[in-house]
Amino acid sequence: MSGKRFPEGAFLSMSAKNASWRAHFANVDKNAPPGKRFIRATIKNLTSVDRVLQCYIRNMPGLPSPLIENYLRESGFWHVATIGRGCKLDPKLISALVERWRLETHTFHLPCGECTITLEDVHLQLGLPVDGYAVTGSASSTDWGVVCYKLLCAILDNINGGRIKMGWLRDTFQEPDNDSTELERIRYAHAYILEMLEEMCGATRSNKAKIGGCLSLLRSWVRFRFPFLRHRVDHPYTFPLIKRWNHSTSYVRIPTSLEDIRLVLDQRSEAQTPYEYPAIRAVIPDEFLQNPNAWHVKVALVNYATVEMHQSDRVLRQFGFRQPIPVAPEVFDDEHKVDLQQLHTD
Repeated sequence: MSGKRFPEGAFLSMSAKNASWRAHFANVDKNAPPGKRFIRATIKNLTSVDRVLQCYIRNMPGLPSPLIENYLRESGFWHVATIGRGCKLDPKLISALVERWRLETHTFHLPCGECTITLEDVHLQLGLPVDGYAVTGSASSTDWGVVCYKLLCAILDNINGGRIKMGWLRDTFQEPDNDSTELERIRYAHAYILEMLEEMCGATRSNKAKIGGCLSLLRSWVRFRFPFLRHRVDHPYTFPLIKRWNHSTSYVRIPTSLEDIRLVLDQRSEAQTPYEYPAIRAVIPDEFLQNPNAWHVKVALVNYATVEMHQSDRVLRQFGFRQPIPVAPEVFDDEHKVDLQQLHTD
């Protein structure tokens, strides 16, 4: 047990809990199939509180103005800018996945092994570039006013730890018209990208009853990777792939309750490699298939003060490879203690 010390009375409480489990098993419906009889009973006791997270997602900005299309293409944000609105989240599905998430490995733990969202999923689902120069900067010695003016030619009165208010962006930078100058269009393109990133990547709240972030990517990843949780869509695939779920879907034969989602994840959790399907491959632009080796590289992902490891070596089956026993995960505890909002410059 890695030398872990249990608190006084722990074994007594564990024994009492085991007794309650045995009492429950004695009352299990004997007519139920043996497998479901045991699994459902176990789930009911291990998850005495069926917590469904409150999922929130901000709507993406409206489709971009054609006047800034060239700038978005040059920066690599054109495809993700065309995702548009239409995202419908599934709090029960997301809650069932969060129960299986481990912070040490940044992977979901399922009976078939580990799986997670990788650079391949970000590349093909959102249409964001993952192979190229890193886009980051210093978090401790930056004059955020200078950075703000360099990008937007305007400065917010109060910049808190590198953060600016989205309302200020919308009020300050109006959509350009045909009479706008090139500089005005570039400034608007910068503001549009900043707003888009904010809507996609809102941080998870500290209140554990709520969760945020790029949940639309998580929802799409689940539907592509796990066919038994995939809704039926009578519509051709388009790129980026996440746009598939903007159309009406059918929930026939798809588990919808938290308990049933848990059960099907326990019984049928083998992830697929969907991007090899001919119908999907046909809509992926050639430039997104030039360097597939970048998708499973093990590398540190750096976003200013946030450092996470892309531990693709733990989920090699997602790329069609054999999965050996994973090594110990790399953890950046010291880096995680850095709070970007608390950093100030002289």
